[in-house]
Amino acid sequence: MNFNLSEEQNQIRDSIARFVQEHYSFEQRNAVVAQEHGFSAQHWQQFAELGWLSIPFAEEFDGFGGGPVDTMVLMQEFGRGLVAEPYLATVLMFGGLLQAGATEAIKTEYIPRIISGELHGAFAYLERQSRYVMTDITTSAKKTGSDWVLNGQKSVVLNGAAADKLIVAARSAGEQADESGITLFLVDAAAEGVERTAYRMTDGQEAANISFNNVTPEAVIGNEGEGYALMAPVVDAARLAVSANALGAMETLNAQTLEYCKTREQFGVAIGSFQALQHRMVDTFGACENVKSLLYRAVCAAQDNDEDARRSLLALKVMVGRAGKLIGGEAIQLHGGMGMTDELSVGFFVKRLMIINTLFGDADYHQKLFAELVNAPVSAADASNAVAA
Repeated sequence: MNFNLSEEQNQIRDSIARFVQEHYSFEQRNAVVAQEHGFSAQHWQQFAELGWLSIPFAEEFDGFGGGPVDTMVLMQEFGRGLVAEPYLATVLMFGGLLQAGATEAIKTEYIPRIISGELHGAFAYLERQSRYVMTDITTSAKKTGSDWVLNGQKSVVLNGAAADKLIVAARSAGEQADESGITLFLVDAAAEGVERTAYRMTDGQEAANISFNNVTPEAVIGNEGEGYALMAPVVDAARLAVSANALGAMETLNAQTLEYCKTREQFGVAIGSFQALQHRMVDTFGACENVKSLLYRAVCAAQDNDEDARRSLLALKVMVGRAGKLIGGEAIQLHGGMGMTDELSVGFFVKRLMIINTLFGDADYHQKLFAELVNAPVSAADASNAVAA
């Protein structure tokens, strides 16, 4: 596949690579993650000054007007250094939902504040019972006069504790798992009735469980009852982003493991000279290249609104989960006992890949979705179009 980046995209990649090299060594990252909310406010302001927070937003809001390729470049470089700042939660998900469905007044007020680094946000949609099914929602939205009132609980809200504003998916009509009847609401995170419990995930980044007790939201995002149609493409874009993030982590993990095999000696020779270990490194390199190829395919399909985009995305998420397990497991094995300690970054990369596998659904879940999509009945109209083509 001929996949060439534009001059601007190369500049973005190079600037992020320099930032990671200068500010995200293993020791520096540990210090960043140890801070309140698990990221550096100073780094976040640097992101704003360098224009990275503007990348996915339209030019009318002083954004860069970037697309899936631009996001891929940024997230892949972030993955190489395990960058902990909440770009996914605030910019891609919260900001993505605002741009997709908010009123012009809300967009004009909030998107420039995201771009300037002033505003943090989060998307609260998962619940304890829902597992990976986004439509399984029990948080209720009831109308009292002209106001809405929210009651319920959300789980694993990325950047939920640091967020200034939340977008909350609540059920305003229909049954518990229906796609219809979901409405998205903009909520002030400091509003009365909002309670947040923060915790660290396996990879050291922060998430929160959030409860809503008779909370009055600021506004409805999109149309009442049509929240799923709004959130589904934003979550799909987030799937692409975390897949690119995983690729960056896999590439770094492979490079570190290869270097260790070249320098670690056993029986007087480097262990990289052992043919059995060479075969294992070839397997991990091949797995990484497969992820890269499928990522490029999925990103191009998303960029072109290709009819194959959904299938490529689901296949990519399956590949990311399985390749991450293989590459991470081999990295720990080939590093020996040191791979199990916190003295090396290997374990932290493996933990990040584990979290990425679970975000928005693990490999098994996406394989199930892929099978359902591929085996779905073909409508008469689609069959006719295929024959005509």
